[in-house]
Amino acid sequence: MSEAYRALEARFARMSHIGGALSILQWDHQVMMPPGGSPVRAEQMATLRQIAHELLTSAETGELLEQAGQENGQLEPWQAANLREMRRSHRRATAMPTDLVAALVRATTAAEMIWREARPRSDFAMLRPALEEVVRLTREEAAAKAEALGRAPYDALLDGYEPGIGTAAIDVLFEPLAAFLPDFLEQVLAHQVEPLPLEGHFPAAQQKVLGERLMRALGFDFANGRLDESLHPFCGGVPDDIRMTARYDEADAATGLMAVLHETGHALYNAGLPKEWRHQPVGKPRSFALHESQSLLVEMQICRSRPFLAYLAPLLAESFGVGGAAYSVDNLYRQAIRVERGLIRVDADEVTYPLHIVLRYRLEKALLAGELEVADLPAAWNEGMCELLGIVPPDDRRGVLQDIHWPRGAFGYFPCYLVGALLAAQLFDAAIVAIPRLWQSIRRGDFGELTDWLRKNVHAYASSLETTELIRRATGPPLSINAFLDHIRTRYAN
Repeated sequence: MSEAYRALEARFARMSHIGGALSILQWDHQVMMPPGGSPVRAEQMATLRQIAHELLTSAETGELLEQAGQENGQLEPWQAANLREMRRSHRRATAMPTDLVAALVRATTAAEMIWREARPRSDFAMLRPALEEVVRLTREEAAAKAEALGRAPYDALLDGYEPGIGTAAIDVLFEPLAAFLPDFLEQVLAHQVEPLPLEGHFPAAQQKVLGERLMRALGFDFANGRLDESLHPFCGGVPDDIRMTARYDEADAATGLMAVLHETGHALYNAGLPKEWRHQPVGKPRSFALHESQSLLVEMQICRSRPFLAYLAPLLAESFGVGGAAYSVDNLYRQAIRVERGLIRVDADEVTYPLHIVLRYRLEKALLAGELEVADLPAAWNEGMCELLGIVPPDDRRGVLQDIHWPRGAFGYFPCYLVGALLAAQLFDAAIVAIPRLWQSIRRGDFGELTDWLRKNVHAYASSLETTELIRRATGPPLSINAFLDHIRTRYAN
């Protein structure tokens, strides 16, 4: 191993620690920090991002990468993959001026705090100026990265979340779904049996206790993580200090529990990354879609299945004192797979969820291309909802203001959710073949074999493989919509 490569590992480890500190600060920002702390927090985070950006983009880092590249033959396969990922990070970062990085952090931190007030008020006008600034700066970011990477502006942003995939590949997946799902939705709604309502009082504290019990069953280690509450559920922190959040509705236990289970899928992926590469680029998650596949595999494929609900039913009775026909496994299953034309993405079922993502994908592409302005977003949103889902939001709180992503500047992120859903179905098909008794194990609340299979076939690779190669090794065929379509036809059309 060359001295240049050793120096690069040390340098990227420093950047990893800065990134970890930023993740904890971001968690605190959303969970614990008083509102008055927002301005200074924005400066703190901007300063740390600048330090990391300057480390990554310095002339010395570029020289070390060049030197290490000349001696690439001396590296082991994981080191060679690490060098590849270092170069990728450097190439993307050098496209961004340091002052633009800092300006984006300030603008998105400010916009996020305004969004937190504007959303409950359903006041898009309140957010509009801050969001316009975020969009303006993001267009600058997209243009800079597009020039450096030789890609279209939106593709350059998408590459930051989903390496190696562009709008051409996304369109091949999304457009057939957008064409198929509206009619399929009509068929499902026509024959769906309405479940009995799950009435009761579900104290948030007891929901959290049950959620933590399910997390442990799935393999989450509370010695290296915690569960808190926030406005928008998320999984943050670092693999050795995972910070999960959920939100609870005391009239509806399902929303909070499913959020916990979803975020546990993310947490298990983070915890399963190889320890020896944890602070290097090669040890990071491969992509955001792959990350989302892990959460959706847990929430959708497993936790909305009849075997899982047979395991859950007695736990609900024990935790909340509920029972009767409404809490039978059959009715719980009907509730878990109930389909409706809903307004809220995070509450959407498997059939309608892809249409929510297609809408956001189309809108953010138009925003970045200058074909749509921020002022026109509410109207465009409502038109898209009517076209794809046949409903129109009655207010912006349940429409264009519902997601935190755009105030945060996360353009190019939304497609990962749907790619993740497709990949979750394909991975779960492969897991069932590999573990013939999987459904019986799930019915008993035994998730060990599945977690081990995911660690071996997904988590352990981290970023050592390109996404397409990882999918091929884990499942056989390349990613397509086939497994997802088979899954929803089996679950919802029979």
